[in-house]
Amino acid sequence: MQTSWEVIFYRTPAVSVIQTLIKEAKRFGIAPWWEVDDLIFDLELYGQNSNLLSLSKAEQESLLEGAQLYRECLQLCGRGIASTRVLGEIMQRAGIKDVCIIENAFDGETLKIADQLLGAGKSPRKNDDIVIVYGSGTRTHDQDFVECAAGLAAAMDAEPRLVLQIIGELTLPDEFQRFGSRVEYLEGRDYAGYMAVLAAADIAIAPLEPSIFNDAKSNIKFLEAAILQLPAVCSPSDTFRVVVEDNKNGFLAKDETGWRDTLLALARDEALRERIGRQARQDVLLRYRPEAIAQQQVATQFPSPERRKTDRLRVMAVNIFFKPRSFGGATLVAEEMATHLSALETDVAVFTSYEQIPELFSSSLRYEIEGMPVVGSPLSTHIDPIAGLDNPRCTAQFISWVKAFRPDVVHFHSIQGLGLGMLQACLEEGVPFVVTLHDAWWLCERQFMVKPNGRYCFQRHIDLKVCGACLPGAMHLKVRQDMMLSMLKEASLLLAPSESHRALYLANGFAPELVKVNRNGFSWPKVAHKPHQPKTPLRFGFVGGQEAVKGFPLVREVFEGLESADWELVLIDNTLNLGFASMDVSGWKVKGRITIQPAYGDATRDAFFNSIDVLLFPSQWMESYGLTVREALARDVWVISTAPGGQAEDIVDGVNGNLIPLDGRPEPLKTAVEGILARPDMLDSYVNPMKADLPKFRGQAEELKQFLQSVVH
Repeated sequence: MQTSWEVIFYRTPAVSVIQTLIKEAKRFGIAPWWEVDDLIFDLELYGQNSNLLSLSKAEQESLLEGAQLYRECLQLCGRGIASTRVLGEIMQRAGIKDVCIIENAFDGETLKIADQLLGAGKSPRKNDDIVIVYGSGTRTHDQDFVECAAGLAAAMDAEPRLVLQIIGELTLPDEFQRFGSRVEYLEGRDYAGYMAVLAAADIAIAPLEPSIFNDAKSNIKFLEAAILQLPAVCSPSDTFRVVVEDNKNGFLAKDETGWRDTLLALARDEALRERIGRQARQDVLLRYRPEAIAQQQVATQFPSPERRKTDRLRVMAVNIFFKPRSFGGATLVAEEMATHLSALETDVAVFTSYEQIPELFSSSLRYEIEGMPVVGSPLSTHIDPIAGLDNPRCTAQFISWVKAFRPDVVHFHSIQGLGLGMLQACLEEGVPFVVTLHDAWWLCERQFMVKPNGRYCFQRHIDLKVCGACLPGAMHLKVRQDMMLSMLKEASLLLAPSESHRALYLANGFAPELVKVNRNGFSWPKVAHKPHQPKTPLRFGFVGGQEAVKGFPLVREVFEGLESADWELVLIDNTLNLGFASMDVSGWKVKGRITIQPAYGDATRDAFFNSIDVLLFPSQWMESYGLTVREALARDVWVISTAPGGQAEDIVDGVNGNLIPLDGRPEPLKTAVEGILARPDMLDSYVNPMKADLPKFRGQAEELKQFLQSVVH
């Protein structure tokens, strides 16, 4: 249901699990249908079926109890699909206004069986018997058979060649005992076996007791006979009258005389049997082939969900995380771009991951964020870097979502763990895709081009021999590189958040016209920054997590080495929002004060930056952008950052921050921190004079929309 336009509950009772599914369908904005091809949902009319009398009292009570559950399910769905006109009218009497009629059709397997049986021809008989066949199946058809019994017995009296074959259970009237071996009981069998018995016969009969219950039935018995070119004699119930043209493609018999005379005419005229049988097959193929029912009945009620003609761009955004499971700067950008694109008259859907929920097994999870439909694929937070390159289940769920939403373009952000199969799927579905290169994952197994010792590798053009030394024993690096680069080169456009990051991908063989810069915006302050108060400790903040690549070990080494105690350090632990802590400073030996806070969001971002005077950003790789740096610069927070890299492109050393070399040493960071501690008054009334040049999410989204539109065919 996650990615469907319609949901049909076929012959389901309103038990608890079905009620839950109906609620889910409605939550997705889908008005469900309830479909049935038998009158099992009207307690009063179902009780009038005299065939029930052949069942035990317990069986009767069970069926009637089920009828109420079926009715409840129909009413919960609110829309009905009936296989016959009368069945549809009874649904409407139950208060269902939206009812459509879709007759039962042949299926491919039945047509195949019929063709094979006709191709084989009838086996020659040792005698000149004329075989009449009746498919009873279960013992609930005793009363139906009574309709033809007197006429059939009279015909068998008048024509000694007539033989009656009964498939399944049936209690014959006593008068048939006189025919002895001319009445044969055949055990029930699989469908192919049942059809084989029909094909070998000469005449089929389909008697039905006159009742609204039987008027609601489908004309299956006639169809089965007709597809085998077997002439059929039927009761004149509503559903048979729809298709049977008397003496043209079949016969309708309503009383003893009608049954006797019709059966005798067929028994004594082989040419009549052949003519009626041929016409019956021709007529039912024209009307009841799957393709015919699909085109003439299903398609009129369920037309192909063609895209509405609109000038609005239709975008599917893909990122490993998304609200409410937000994590990391790339996710923030992905969320903001989706939201801002929506505000720019763009239809946006999202594909992401979610933390596995046991009750959902491997199902996708659909929900809505700020009016945008989101589908999440179950994915562990611990992603195998090799296995995560391909995720067939995720790819299948992505394809389903693409086919449902029908985007003009797919915009990929960070997709670690979701798998490259999604990009291949776009190619196969003919949907152009754009990739925002948030980091170096496409080039480096370690994602940030940092060696195991936490030092930046400083490669520009990636040399796998160097990578092999970084990952000893890794045998897949060449295959990984081929997969990554071949997929990226199929993109219609690659977007980098900074000139520095664009240069990295150009150095690895990507054409300049394929890689464009789309500078990341960020959340600008909603309140003015509270400057440092004189004679109070200087407040430093660090947001990068505890990884060496973000400089966390350098921060610890520097602050443990400070002689001054006149400072506070606020550490942000991103994983607290995922339900666990990753930072522990209990072993730090410092003179100042340290506090740990969870990652900030829209509601707490300004409060965090108002709690610090200086942002520490000693990243140990050439960042693609540095979102936190821009957030700080816009809020008049001084920034100490490594350079070069995207993180440094909006910092002018000594004007709005300090730039330190990207060399993995603690000394430059310590010098910058101690320099500020020596002059705390410089921040008492500090305002960043260059913040007007910083990008905004709105501007980024406007430019992004232009990029996306440019690749739509």
